[in-house]
Amino acid sequence: MSMDLISYAYGTNHFSRDSLLRDTLRHFWRQYPEHEQQLTDFGAFAGREVYETVYHVDHDARPILIHHDLDGRRVDRVRLSPAQRDVLQKLAAINRAPYEGGSWHHHYALGYLVGDPGLYCILTITNQVIYAIHKYAPQFGAWKEEMLAGRAFGATWMTESQGGSDLGANLTSARPDGEVWRLTGDKYFASGAGLTDYAITTARPVGAGPGPKGLALFLLPRLSRHGELNYHVRRLKDKSATRAVPSGEVELQESEAYLIGSPELGIYYTLENLTVSRIANAIGAMGIAAKARLEVLERVRRRHSFGRLLQDHPLIRRDLTDFTVRQAAGLALTFLTVDAFDQAWRDVPPYTPAYHRARLLTHLVKTRTAHHAAALTAAAMELFGGLGFLEEYGVARWHREALITPIWEGPSNIQALDFLETVRKGRVSEDVVDDLLAPLSTSAHPALRLAATSAERALAGLRETDGAGAEWYAKDALIRIADAVQVAALLQVADTAGERYEKLAQLYATRFLAHEEYPRWAYDDAQVWGVDMVE
Repeated sequence: MSMDLISYAYGTNHFSRDSLLRDTLRHFWRQYPEHEQQLTDFGAFAGREVYETVYHVDHDARPILIHHDLDGRRVDRVRLSPAQRDVLQKLAAINRAPYEGGSWHHHYALGYLVGDPGLYCILTITNQVIYAIHKYAPQFGAWKEEMLAGRAFGATWMTESQGGSDLGANLTSARPDGEVWRLTGDKYFASGAGLTDYAITTARPVGAGPGPKGLALFLLPRLSRHGELNYHVRRLKDKSATRAVPSGEVELQESEAYLIGSPELGIYYTLENLTVSRIANAIGAMGIAAKARLEVLERVRRRHSFGRLLQDHPLIRRDLTDFTVRQAAGLALTFLTVDAFDQAWRDVPPYTPAYHRARLLTHLVKTRTAHHAAALTAAAMELFGGLGFLEEYGVARWHREALITPIWEGPSNIQALDFLETVRKGRVSEDVVDDLLAPLSTSAHPALRLAATSAERALAGLRETDGAGAEWYAKDALIRIADAVQVAALLQVADTAGERYEKLAQLYATRFLAHEEYPRWAYDDAQVWGVDMVE
């Protein structure tokens, strides 16, 4: 069956059809004009080969774990669909830009166009290993080059069953043994299991203290120095989505590993890697929402109901307005964060204020874009009606895929706690928040003034409340500040893209900060609800 029978977005150029992405990149990425043609070419590839492959993998060709080869040797390798293997090879170059004189804007823009969180997860966890080697373990440069060339894959294995997001509860131990360390323990959610050639993982050196600060970071190869299997994959998880990435349980038993950097700084290296993947999570969330939006925009201009096109009904235009407002705001916040990280990613502990600013933004963007993706993909299913609930068509899967984004890389409660710690320990000053909200300060529009006031009150409330009270309010404060910063980011994009983004900023503030309905004028304004409908 041809994909164009079950998806409107298939076969279209996912870059050319996304004016929100183009406007956002044009503002935040100075080198964007140099790469526009490559992004256009990649948009066509994403809309055809990538789009078809991830549907195929999800429905028909999940990775399968093979424990033994024909000679009875334990190998613990996954078998991939040839289509997935081919696409992964073509996508490997996504990870090159930051390490070869380019920027993180380039990497994340391509990841957004991939959209599928399972496929992009493989690229992201490989990138995280490359990142750790590049900054803190250059002696393993040959392994880095293998991953950049697509000849090997990386992974980040942190989570253990007894702690989950609480890394300080990790029990995996590490003892020195000459030039290597020996790791023993279990990693319960190990993305890339059976695919991975080099992983980074946390373990507690013998004699180290409890909690997260007692953890060191290690580089774990699949094969030992003697060519023997260095860890075992117990099983793969049966997941509701993200099926392109094999996730499993990994057993370490005296496994050879190499210490990355200084053991006492291991938690800081780990949090750096989480910053990389949390931004990737935001990129993936908005990429998923973009795929659903492409399907919706085509549906409403084809489908008739009660004697007219869906797009001509006021309630449909109201839903389309919500799509545009949330997609534009999430994208603006995401690439504001990417830009901040790009300026600070070379920092090392104890870090500069610029790095802490990027990390603050990461908590905001990871949380709020996941909310957008879950809400918008659910709305897309509803706008398709009964067809939206059928797995044979293209739109249903995007909601399943979106539901991982609030969970991966720390759920919203973890983001709120990390955000609270950042605020309460004084690493984020009033000046940083003022800087983020600066685009709001000169506006006379009441909704935009409300955005600034709401964020300032939320931040002050966290600083003035002690103990359990601060935790109680932390998530609400994080969301309000994230919403205010999204309004400010939209106004930044308006500086280069014009009045459309001023309107979107006003609409976002009205809906998500004042909690009022979108004003009636949005119904008649195609810049708000329908400008992306023409390719």
